[in-house]
Amino acid sequence: MSNIKAKKQLLFGKRNYKFLMFSILLITLGFILMSGGGSDDPNVFNPEIFNFRRIRLAPTIILIGFAMAIYAILTAPKKSK
Repeated sequence: MSNIKAKKQLLFGKRNYKFLMFSILLITLGFILMSGGGSDDPNVFNPEIFNFRRIRLAPTIILIGFAMAIYAILTAPKKSK
């Protein structure tokens, strides 16, 4: 056996992990923005569920988050010298 210690190498680089964490935060923010707007009484309709935030903004933020996650996974890590 060799006494050479193998240096542990992470799968992704530091930059990739930062992008991945930011994308997870964006996806979480999108789902938080999408939540709510329901009525406590099932017999009363609340049109608040169809506002801009829940129909356009939140899904757009979620899609941007998923796109960033794909970018973070597919981007090659920078080579260290």
